Amino acid sequence: MDWNWSEIFSSPLWAVSTVILGLVVRVQRRARWDPRDCPVQLKGKTVIVTGSNTGIGKFVALDFARRGARVILACRSMERGTAAMQDIRRLSGNKNVHLRLLDTASLQSVRQFAEDFLREEKQLHILVNNAGASGMPRRITTDGLEVTFATNHVGPFLLTNLLLDLMKRCAPARIVNVSSVNHWKGQVHFAHFHGNNLTGGMDSSYNHTKLYNILWTKELARRLQDTGVTVNSLHPGVVKTEVMRYYHWLIRLIFSITGIFFFKSAEEGAVSTIYCAVAEETDGITGKYFDSDCSLVLPSPLARDPALAEKSFEFCERLTAKL
Repeated sequence: MDWNWSEIFSSPLWAVSTVILGLVVRVQRRARWDPRDCPVQLKGKTVIVTGSNTGIGKFVALDFARRGARVILACRSMERGTAAMQDIRRLSGNKNVHLRLLDTASLQSVRQFAEDFLREEKQLHILVNNAGASGMPRRITTDGLEVTFATNHVGPFLLTNLLLDLMKRCAPARIVNVSSVNHWKGQVHFAHFHGNNLTGGMDSSYNHTKLYNILWTKELARRLQDTGVTVNSLHPGVVKTEVMRYYHWLIRLIFSITGIFFFKSAEEGAVSTIYCAVAEETDGITGKYFDSDCSLVLPSPLARDPALAEKSFEFCERLTAKL
């Protein structure tokens, strides 16, 4: 029987089934999910974590290393990446942690990273697209893309596509896209990718890219049906990380002070990412969006639009093919 996945994803039953599935997962868990209680081991598995020299990405990579994985830290900075690699090796006792340079704002860097990885590595079981930034001054990259869109969405989109064939051969495999609850404030206008018609505050571009992350996840899951590769997105919570490093110092100071009382630490913020990557109860779940407490929840109505998901996916395919 041939399934019309577009019709399935657009059906109201899809939203209802997501809610039911979320309740089932929550009942199975019964308590707050803690990575330290998860027995899953990753010995013999290869994983990539982008943006892993600090913050959430570093703690995700540390967790994977403690589970015995071969961990590839994909970072922009050699100096900071090396320091993170040494820390993770020391804290985990796992020497099989390696640094590869990657700047998701540069499609040339993405292609070079993928080329080197495919030449040097024979397997890939987990890809965590964590690298991202908010509040960056608007500028156009050498690829002609607005820098936030390049960093947070186009770069990860291209990287994933370049590594997909290897992941299919290594299935079961998981792709995890770190999004944000801010996607509720995002909009879809393809002119934004080139920096045109952008309005709003410093975080508006960030909000748009986080919406695209979820739309991409939804459409990629549809395309990966029956391959053994799953893909999910998540909100890590309001976390004290360097994602806001481009904001004015006064804004950073205010957030730092309030964050002492209200924000999660980077280690706490890493939990939902780790959950999507390794938890046994998420086996086979794909195309979904998880909240910071690891609950399966519905994203915004715009993020659930299957036609929009397909359209944005095809746009990014054409965009990366030309650049």
